[in-house]
Amino acid sequence: MGAAAGTEQPQFMSSIGCRNNPNDSLIENIEYDQIIVPEENSWKNFFAYMGPGFLVSIAYIDPGNFQTDLQAGAQFKYGLLWIILLASCAALIIQSLAANLGVVTGKHLAEHCRKEYSRATNFILWILAEIAIVACDIPEVIGTAFALNMLFKIPLWCGVLITGLSTLVLLLLQQYGVRKLEILIAFLVLMIAACFFAELGYAKPKALEVMNGLFVPQLKGSGATKLAISLLGAMVMPHNLFLHSALVLSRKIPRSVNGIKEACRFYLIESGVALIVAFLINVSIISVSGSVCNSSSINPKDIESCKDLDLNEASFLLRNVLGNWSSKLFAIALLASGQSSTITGTYAGQYVMQGFLDLRLKPWIRNFLTRCLAIVPSLVVAIIGGSEGAGNLIIIASMILSFELPFALIPLLKFTSSKTKMGLYANSHVVRTRPSISQPISTHVLANSHARGHAYLLKY
Repeated sequence: MGAAAGTEQPQFMSSIGCRNNPNDSLIENIEYDQIIVPEENSWKNFFAYMGPGFLVSIAYIDPGNFQTDLQAGAQFKYGLLWIILLASCAALIIQSLAANLGVVTGKHLAEHCRKEYSRATNFILWILAEIAIVACDIPEVIGTAFALNMLFKIPLWCGVLITGLSTLVLLLLQQYGVRKLEILIAFLVLMIAACFFAELGYAKPKALEVMNGLFVPQLKGSGATKLAISLLGAMVMPHNLFLHSALVLSRKIPRSVNGIKEACRFYLIESGVALIVAFLINVSIISVSGSVCNSSSINPKDIESCKDLDLNEASFLLRNVLGNWSSKLFAIALLASGQSSTITGTYAGQYVMQGFLDLRLKPWIRNFLTRCLAIVPSLVVAIIGGSEGAGNLIIIASMILSFELPFALIPLLKFTSSKTKMGLYANSHVVRTRPSISQPISTHVLANSHARGHAYLLKY
């Protein structure tokens, strides 16, 4: 930033009083069909803001979350629930920061990175963001392949290949309206959530043990740290920060102090509601898995499935609720989860490429390239390692997302702490002095090498 940065007016104030002049438009070069929010402040406006938070929350209940939740419950019962609670609280804070950045400045996170960092640093951050998107896409590919296997007995490796075509079909269906498609997919995902809630009532986990798992941090047993890192990566995804800061720009809000304050408040409420729903779904999946797999009355066949539980074997958990339909309905919900996450990944990829490189591709080209990069490792692992190897690849992808989180989070904290950019909406002193929202997690969960790398980034 130049020497004049210190005297520059905060960006969110630059259009107040002169919004009729197109040259003073705060949002530049962004192609959105914006929803216009009325000038008058009212709770009725809340419905105009609904959408971005729920779209972002889909990433918190994708196949990667399903896989890590199932293994966490099967292996450690309720012992890792505290990771879900801590990650959900952190997610609410950092997602609200991402939303505020877009609302106040009119530019999303990737655009700010391109403007503020050198070309070399910007390129590295772009590469890391693309890797994160591919790592997020891998569970979606494998989850869809598992779903096709359960529904039509298609071999796993064939299912991986078919996911490339399923993505193109999904993009073709968007011509009927993305909103309608998202509502349908969200409905199917919530259907499996209802099944887990019903199964939760049948399994009857001990409330005291569940509460202990939620509020008493512990990492007991071999592999607990690895799985805890995966849970964190599956919950708080780097690409979601880029996505949320861009999605809020789909609303044309009044560029006044009260208008911006209202937008920030409503986006916080909306994100909170969406993330609470996602939190309850994740808790229910872990609790059901933990209760069923650690039950004294479990049959020998299910004991073997619980030893290395993956998405392809998990439908037996719903047998008490759905009977013989458990496999089919679980597969449908898993398919919906994977495909709905594909939508968010497509949007995130578009914003990342446009923001970092000022380059736009047609959505089907962009998504096809990302999907191909995810298909290659998934196909190799599916052929060599089968179902077990594919399940482990999901865990590895989630771990990659966890280690990549600081590379998106630190720029976000830097920009939202800048009074030049955010004005009155800059982060409080408490947030600015914390190295990261996820530092408590990294202190107790992540390896020392991650902590050293994190400290280096903050120093940089």
